[in-house]
Amino acid sequence: MRDHAAPEGLTVLPVRGLPDFRPGDDLAGALAAAAPWLEDGDVVVVTSKVFSKVEGRLVPAPTDPEARDALRRELVLAETERVLARRGRTLIVQGKLGIVQAAAGVDGSNVRRDELALLPADPDASAARLRADLKRLIGVDVAVLVTDTLGRTWRVGQTDVAIGSSGLPVLHRYEGMHDAEGNELLVTEVALADELAAAADLAKGKLGGLPVAVVRGLSPVDDGSTARDLVRPVEEDLFWLGTEEAIAQGRREAVLLRRDSDEFADEQVDESAVRRAAGAALATEPTIRFAWLRDRDRRAALLDALADERLRRAPELVLAFSAGADPLAAGAGVQSFRVALATEGLASYWTASIATDLVRGFVDIPPGWQLRGAVGVGVPAEPPQPRSPGDPATGLVEW
Repeated sequence: MRDHAAPEGLTVLPVRGLPDFRPGDDLAGALAAAAPWLEDGDVVVVTSKVFSKVEGRLVPAPTDPEARDALRRELVLAETERVLARRGRTLIVQGKLGIVQAAAGVDGSNVRRDELALLPADPDASAARLRADLKRLIGVDVAVLVTDTLGRTWRVGQTDVAIGSSGLPVLHRYEGMHDAEGNELLVTEVALADELAAAADLAKGKLGGLPVAVVRGLSPVDDGSTARDLVRPVEEDLFWLGTEEAIAQGRREAVLLRRDSDEFADEQVDESAVRRAAGAALATEPTIRFAWLRDRDRRAALLDALADERLRRAPELVLAFSAGADPLAAGAGVQSFRVALATEGLASYWTASIATDLVRGFVDIPPGWQLRGAVGVGVPAEPPQPRSPGDPATGLVEW
């Protein structure tokens, strides 16, 4: 299919009369017998479960539901390179093929109740073998897709996608071309193999026992690409961290982000972020109290009295108090507040050298509150980057 050409029409044809495949069965022979009408340029789309069966990727499983589920979980972990997200009993993982999907493709549907199916070990090779075998048996030059059902990021519902391919360009690139209005297309590329997989699934379905369909009318030209080319490399993936990895990295870097800064951008501070940071500090140290000076006139007058130019540069000013007798606990609360601000992407500057009586003339300090200092808060002039951890060998003595 050339870049500028569009097919006059596409036809999706289910292949009927196929057997319930078992390990060692002749898939190409069965297809040749069931679809002698195949033509050059057809795209033969085969559900991956068929290859799992004929290639012996079936695992004996107990019929007891709990024992079967326990084995399924073991197989999922065995087929997983890394876990990306966990929601209840559902795992979203990157499997050994690089594909991100639920449960690494381990599946108990459309197999016997005493079996579980794994994905084909090399779906691209499976597609290439079937293509070559059909050429040998009935003399037609077709493309072959191996498909599996996946959920999609940001979208509800599932669709079939290509996990193996031979004989067609898996991507149709429009970069550098122009639309009907003369606008240059800059980054548009269509996952042609996935679109064909989804189209074929309309004819196959999930319950009708039709694991193979043929898409006719496209006549693709083989460019040597395979379905593995559809797996986005990690270095190009904006969301390469899984949920657990992202949380773990956030925990590691939270303290490393916090530092004194009085260089602030001319941007409005997110009020909800300040409130969340205060809530985090109150959770770690219940005796800490904060007074956020929202009144600009009162804030300006207090800053004039304090004569602290670094605080004056901060868009927001928060006074820190303790409602208990322990000043160390208050200091811990202030540091928790500042760490929480850093995780919200906000910079802060802290000074403790402020007289309570001086502040009392501008702020109504409740009885029992002791002033512990002031925190200037703002959007950092430069995006914060976590510092490198120190070397425990130089500052951690183990006795």
